[in-house]
Amino acid sequence: MAALFATRLRRLRLNAGLTQAQLGLQAHTHSTRINQIERTTGAKPTLELARALDEALGADELLIELWPYVYRETFPDWAREFMERSERAVVIRQFAASVVPGLLQTEDYARAVLSVGRTLKSPEQLDERLASRLRRQKRLRRPDAPELWVVLDEAVLMRPVGGPLVMRNQLARLLETGDNPRITLQIMPFSSGGHGGVEGSLTVLSMPDGSDCAYSESAEHGRLIDEPEEVKSFAATYDQVRALSLPPNMSLDMIRSVMEGTHGAERIPSRPERRRLAQEQLQQQGGWRLRRGRRRDTPPRPRP
Repeated sequence: MAALFATRLRRLRLNAGLTQAQLGLQAHTHSTRINQIERTTGAKPTLELARALDEALGADELLIELWPYVYRETFPDWAREFMERSERAVVIRQFAASVVPGLLQTEDYARAVLSVGRTLKSPEQLDERLASRLRRQKRLRRPDAPELWVVLDEAVLMRPVGGPLVMRNQLARLLETGDNPRITLQIMPFSSGGHGGVEGSLTVLSMPDGSDCAYSESAEHGRLIDEPEEVKSFAATYDQVRALSLPPNMSLDMIRSVMEGTHGAERIPSRPERRRLAQEQLQQQGGWRLRRGRRRDTPPRPRP
């Protein structure tokens, strides 16, 4: 795809009668950068550069439309298909053991997380990965946004990724999910002990055709699972993790207490209490759609 982008760019430039230096001036970059892109010898273009080139050449968004396919090549092979499916999923269920999932990360937090990856090869690639992560978040603000249910291990809240200020802003972003009716956030407290998610993060995606797939991930490897029985097993593990977690309201309270520095002063419900609350949720049809103790499509009962 990078080669296709390069071919289209060169053809558009020549048709416009521009040299690489002239195009560089119009796109606010150096002629060497244009040469690298056309020869596919340097870093892939960022989204900002693709927009500038598209505007300078009057390409009618051709280069902008090609860019998403180019940036996917900046990620390891095992991550690309997962990202493509995530963009089409109608329901996303995630358990995060180490860091906040990409869809809920602030820009500074995302940069801090992406900068420590072993597959990262250059600062330019970091910028590309960051831009693509922020772009994927835009789907949460569209009318066709998926249902997103995220369970965070308590360790995620306690790990100051990027430093205190970056982490505080990230916690504030998590609190904002309480205003989004399509996002449910729960915290798995340390007091839950061992559980099915201790081996690492996992995701279950529900697709528009009614099928499900699962994805397991470690720091250096990810695996997409389509086999129905194995997907069913992952979904059951996710249900267990969710059942052992704090209810949404209590989860937001814990996030707030960590942000305010008062975490540990409040009483966390015992494991039997949490199990009882979770079982009440799971016994209802479509229990994963529950938020704050009632179905989202059920209006509140009128008070007597």
